[in-house]
Amino acid sequence: MQALLNHQRPERLAVPAIDSLQSLDATHRQVLTHLEQLRELVGLIEAQGASARTRTQAEEIRDFFGGRAREHHQDEEDLVFPVLLEQGDAELTQHVQRLQQDHGWLEQCWLELSPQLATLAAGYSGCDLDQLRQGVELFAELYQDHIALEEGVVFPAARRVFAARRPSRAPLPA
Repeated sequence: MQALLNHQRPERLAVPAIDSLQSLDATHRQVLTHLEQLRELVGLIEAQGASARTRTQAEEIRDFFGGRAREHHQDEEDLVFPVLLEQGDAELTQHVQRLQQDHGWLEQCWLELSPQLATLAAGYSGCDLDQLRQGVELFAELYQDHIALEEGVVFPAARRVFAARRPSRAPLPA
């Protein structure tokens, strides 16, 4: 160990910060995929009722939106939104506040859809298909609008703020 401590390390450039928004972008892709699967699930149930496939699909969708999607919203609330609200930009603040409100609406929609998916995942097909279809469409439309605002306006602003805060690529001390 002493040899390592006495050894002079060559100068290196600082490792660039990982784009913290990349994982949030990746989750958006997963959300869109799961929304597509959710819409497909309604059609499958309508056509064939409960089956092994619909049970599996309902369970996967329920687990994703009940887990990763909620974590994603919390990550945005904790890591992205506060930084943007500090900027003092009225228009950006309005967008962030809308996204925060969306999180509440998405959660409310999810709390209504989740029990229906749990029932389907358990192998029962006794849900009201019209109500499920209507809930799925509302949930999907809200999520798609939400993602469009994040990716079109809010995340680009966050990338600019994060880039401005990132330390320069100065060499690390030896």
